[in-house]
Amino acid sequence: MSAQILDGKALAAVVRGEVAVRTAALSAAGIATGLAVVLVGDDPASAVYVRAKARDAREAGIVAFDHKLPADTSQAALLALVARLGADPAVHGILVQLPLPKHLDADAVINAIPPHKDVDGLHPESLGRLAQGKPSFVACTPAGCMRLLAHAGVTLAGARAVVLGRSVLVGKPMALLLANADATVTLCHSKTRDLPALVAEADVVVAAIGRPELVRGEWIKPGAAVIDVGINRTVDGKLIGDVEYGAAVTRAGVITPVPGGVGPMTRAYLLENTVRAAERTR
Repeated sequence: MSAQILDGKALAAVVRGEVAVRTAALSAAGIATGLAVVLVGDDPASAVYVRAKARDAREAGIVAFDHKLPADTSQAALLALVARLGADPAVHGILVQLPLPKHLDADAVINAIPPHKDVDGLHPESLGRLAQGKPSFVACTPAGCMRLLAHAGVTLAGARAVVLGRSVLVGKPMALLLANADATVTLCHSKTRDLPALVAEADVVVAAIGRPELVRGEWIKPGAAVIDVGINRTVDGKLIGDVEYGAAVTRAGVITPVPGGVGPMTRAYLLENTVRAAERTR
């Protein structure tokens, strides 16, 4: 048995195409969809992500407003920029690239983004609406994971799902999305007891704990759907996930590779959220 490999690059291209059709319709109605991307400092990985996001946006017909600020930018200056973007009708979505330099309060910055422009899905109102089962904007990575599961035809109603990691960026919203889709969800973390046994019972496994190959292949239930959110760099520069891919691929029913699985979908769903924000202005 060998798992179906979920090609995130190919599916992300489909999502970007869908977004392009919607932005073209908005443009015909006189609305230029706008995304403001704010980068503070010189973190190389963040700079790469921001350039990729801006390129994706422009290719999908979204106007990208890039704001690059020096690493010593003050909290007041950053909040003032967010306020200006929040009041700008040309900007439908605001993304502040994380992590921020240590002297800045990321929570305060996220809270300052108007909820109707929170295309990263991290504002307390966005998370609260998701918890109510009435989502407005969903964090991009969990939203992309759900699209991958739907694309693979995975039945979630009644399924036993295990989510590893409880961050507000991935783990918690992922657990809520699965629960809202009628799965029975166990949210695991570093203090969880007998993790192998919990994973072995799961029909769906979402690994987002940030520990390379923590989830061993022999833990995976035969035929399970495995979504690996982890991106870990080895000493020789290779990227690996939170799941032992080589062993898991022989047991799972469907599985995402690393790289090329969840990552492209995260970027695609930033565009999806942005065009949705623009559509709501009509």
